[in-house]
Amino acid sequence: MGDKRKNKAMLLGVGTDCDDEQVRVTKAENFVLVGGTHDTHECMQDKCIKFNEILGSRGKRLEDLERQELIDVASECEMPIATPRRE
Repeated sequence: MGDKRKNKAMLLGVGTDCDDEQVRVTKAENFVLVGGTHDTHECMQDKCIKFNEILGSRGKRLEDLERQELIDVASECEMPIATPRRE
Protein backbone atom coordinates (compact mmCIF):
# COMPACT_ATOMS: atom_id res chain seq x y z
CA MET A 1 0.00 0.00 0.00
CA GLY A 2 2.95 2.38 0.13
CA ASP A 3 4.25 4.67 2.83
CA LYS A 4 1.20 6.75 3.73
CA ARG A 5 1.54 8.57 7.02
CA LYS A 6 -1.68 9.26 8.84
CA ASN A 7 -0.37 12.19 10.86
CA LYS A 8 1.82 14.47 8.77
CA ALA A 9 2.97 17.54 10.68
CA MET A 10 3.71 20.84 8.98
CA LEU A 11 4.93 24.17 10.26
CA LEU A 12 3.66 27.43 8.80
CA GLY A 13 5.94 30.44 8.46
CA VAL A 14 4.31 33.81 7.84
CA GLY A 15 6.19 36.97 6.88
CA THR A 16 4.10 40.07 7.52
CA ASP A 17 6.48 42.76 6.31
CA CYS A 18 5.92 42.60 2.55
CA ASP A 19 6.40 46.06 1.04
CA ASP A 20 5.93 45.16 -2.61
CA GLU A 21 3.29 43.32 -4.59
CA GLN A 22 5.20 40.03 -4.75
CA VAL A 23 3.49 36.90 -3.49
CA ARG A 24 6.13 34.63 -2.00
CA VAL A 25 5.31 31.00 -1.20
CA THR A 26 7.74 28.21 -0.47
CA LYS A 27 6.76 24.61 0.18
CA ALA A 28 9.39 22.29 1.57
CA GLU A 29 9.69 19.24 3.74
CA ASN A 30 7.93 20.07 7.02
CA PHE A 31 7.17 23.69 6.05
CA VAL A 32 5.00 26.09 4.13
CA LEU A 33 6.28 29.67 4.07
CA VAL A 34 4.20 32.62 2.89
CA GLY A 35 4.73 36.34 2.60
CA GLY A 36 7.46 38.66 3.73
CA THR A 37 9.93 40.78 1.85
CA HIS A 38 12.57 39.07 -0.26
CA ASP A 39 15.01 39.20 2.67
CA THR A 40 12.49 37.99 5.24
CA HIS A 41 11.37 35.10 3.05
CA GLU A 42 14.97 34.11 2.41
CA CYS A 43 15.67 34.22 6.16
CA MET A 44 12.68 31.95 6.82
CA GLN A 45 13.98 29.53 4.19
CA ASP A 46 17.43 29.44 5.80
CA LYS A 47 15.92 28.69 9.21
CA CYS A 48 13.81 25.89 7.75
CA ILE A 49 16.86 24.33 6.14
CA LYS A 50 18.70 24.44 9.47
CA PHE A 51 15.65 23.00 11.27
CA ASN A 52 15.49 20.07 8.83
CA GLU A 53 19.24 19.49 9.13
CA ILE A 54 18.93 19.25 12.91
CA LEU A 55 16.03 16.81 12.58
CA GLY A 56 18.06 14.71 10.15
CA SER A 57 21.07 14.66 12.47
CA ARG A 58 18.80 13.39 15.25
CA GLY A 59 17.23 10.79 12.97
CA LYS A 60 13.75 12.19 13.60
CA ARG A 61 10.75 13.43 11.67
CA LEU A 62 8.72 16.46 12.66
CA GLU A 63 5.91 14.10 13.68
CA ASP A 64 8.27 12.42 16.16
CA LEU A 65 9.00 15.54 18.20
CA GLU A 66 7.48 16.15 21.60
CA ARG A 67 6.32 19.71 22.23
CA GLN A 68 9.41 20.74 24.20
CA GLU A 69 11.81 19.21 21.69
CA LEU A 70 10.07 21.15 18.89
CA ILE A 71 10.51 24.35 20.89
CA ASP A 72 14.18 23.52 21.57
CA VAL A 73 14.98 22.83 17.90
CA ALA A 74 13.17 26.00 16.83
CA SER A 75 15.13 27.97 19.42
CA GLU A 76 18.39 26.53 18.06
CA CYS A 77 17.39 27.94 14.67
CA GLU A 78 16.35 31.30 16.15
CA MET A 79 12.85 30.53 14.92
CA PRO A 80 10.01 32.06 16.94
CA ILE A 81 7.16 29.65 17.65
CA ALA A 82 3.62 30.80 18.38
CA THR A 83 2.05 28.40 20.85
CA PRO A 84 -1.57 28.22 21.89
CA ARG A 85 -2.45 29.43 25.35
CA ARG A 86 -3.33 26.79 27.87
CA GLU A 87 -6.19 27.61 30.17
